[in-house]
Amino acid sequence: MTFAAFPDDLQRLRGCEAAFPKAEFLDRQTRAQAALQQSGQEAIIVSGPETIYWLTGRQTAGYFAFQALVLPAEGEPTLIVRQLELFGAVANTWLKDIVAYQDGENPVDALLAVLKAKQIRKPAMELGGWFLSPRVAAEISARLNVGDLLDGSHILPPLRMLKSAAELEAIRAAARYAQAGIIAGIDACSAGTDENAIAAAMLYAATQAGSEAMAMEPLVSSGPRSGLPHMTWRRRMLSEGDPVFLELAGSHARYHAALMRTVWIGAPPVEAQRMMDCSLYALDAALASIRPGVACCVPHNAAQAVIDEAGYTAAFRKRIGYSMGVAFAPDWGEGAILSLFSDVSRPIEAGMVFHLPATLRSYGHWTVGASETVIVTEQGAEPLSSLPRGLTPR
Repeated sequence: MTFAAFPDDLQRLRGCEAAFPKAEFLDRQTRAQAALQQSGQEAIIVSGPETIYWLTGRQTAGYFAFQALVLPAEGEPTLIVRQLELFGAVANTWLKDIVAYQDGENPVDALLAVLKAKQIRKPAMELGGWFLSPRVAAEISARLNVGDLLDGSHILPPLRMLKSAAELEAIRAAARYAQAGIIAGIDACSAGTDENAIAAAMLYAATQAGSEAMAMEPLVSSGPRSGLPHMTWRRRMLSEGDPVFLELAGSHARYHAALMRTVWIGAPPVEAQRMMDCSLYALDAALASIRPGVACCVPHNAAQAVIDEAGYTAAFRKRIGYSMGVAFAPDWGEGAILSLFSDVSRPIEAGMVFHLPATLRSYGHWTVGASETVIVTEQGAEPLSSLPRGLTPR
């Protein structure tokens, strides 16, 4: 089934839920096709929800079902979705050609029919995403009968590194929502309350401020649990002397901005405060190092030097930052696209966006630190939060 065959009432839905104007997506598709031509590929089958969204505006909570975008090096793209998703796909994209398969049908049949109609013999395919199973990839490869599928996972992600004016506006909005959530989380911290109440306050405030569905839940952990990475709320009651770790990403049109802060119920131990101070010095060093033309390893190395000098190397052991932008669960970042980490030589450019979580851990005891989401401008890093970074006693 193609868009041209749809009745008039469905035609009228086209683009009514689109996150950006048609011209924004046409520009992205044009740049993507230029990248395909430069790579020598006749077409790419896009499977990741982030890339499909970036190219078309297609978004849904139902991306667990097979979906694919066939983007030829020349000509119109075709989106393949589950029948249940058809009306939503029409509403949030400007696409002219959408093919739907029924429950119980093999979606690979629909994909191969599209490739045959477009006379695409050996497409590249985005094989590196989370939502294309090895079984489906193997079936597509076998039925195309052209040997192994060409992995095109590297072709389009670089185009997402530099954000357009519309993307930056969405990220700024997401940052406002994240800050509202973190403020509410800090305010909710007190002896006698529990982690669930803090998480509820964060989610409520961020959503009330404007946030849409987030690609990952807020991180809320207290006491010894806060010393374990990526823990989140679990009904634990706060008491005097507890650390509380808070992290949240706001979402606007699927673009995310994250923010992290640390709270202590009462006075923190001397060592915890010392670690907190070190994390803030490291964050300052990284932020001061961000400017166009500098390699992505430079901010990380600046932060690492501060941490190493203070003797906290073992409390860090991670990258200082990663790219932010379009995100679908299970991750709110674009860290698979670009990292601020040792040996990453890619030059930083104006228009990039990074989240820099500067955290130090005493494992099983506490995590302390703060983060900023920043837009890279010609002058350097522009933090999107106005919230103080220091440890907050409650």
